[in-house]
Amino acid sequence: MGAFKRFEDIVAWQKARLANQLVYGLTCERRFASDFALRDQIRRSSLSVMANIAEGHGRRSNREFATFLNFAHGSIAETQSHLYAALDLGYINREDFSAVYDQLDEISRMVMKLSQHLRANE
Repeated sequence: MGAFKRFEDIVAWQKARLANQLVYGLTCERRFASDFALRDQIRRSSLSVMANIAEGHGRRSNREFATFLNFAHGSIAETQSHLYAALDLGYINREDFSAVYDQLDEISRMVMKLSQHLRANE
């Protein structure tokens, strides 16, 4: 089961943690913070990325770890979609959108590569 002793050692998890901090920071802004539905949904999906990486690691099998990495990948896409809504509603600017979106894109590539590696070594 992988070379990671702790989920905190996984670079994708570390980067997901940073992305989550960015999302929470953006959603504290006044206009965004008052849109409770979107604020809570983007926070949940962002938090789900790092949670799924950690949970998958905790399952202690390559197959289950890969499955949870795929869940994380789905949560990344959900968070990116919510970013578009926030941009369209004027809650965030293009620069903040791109910063978070691009970071999530990098995490997406990392989790998919790790998932493929785990499935190849089942």
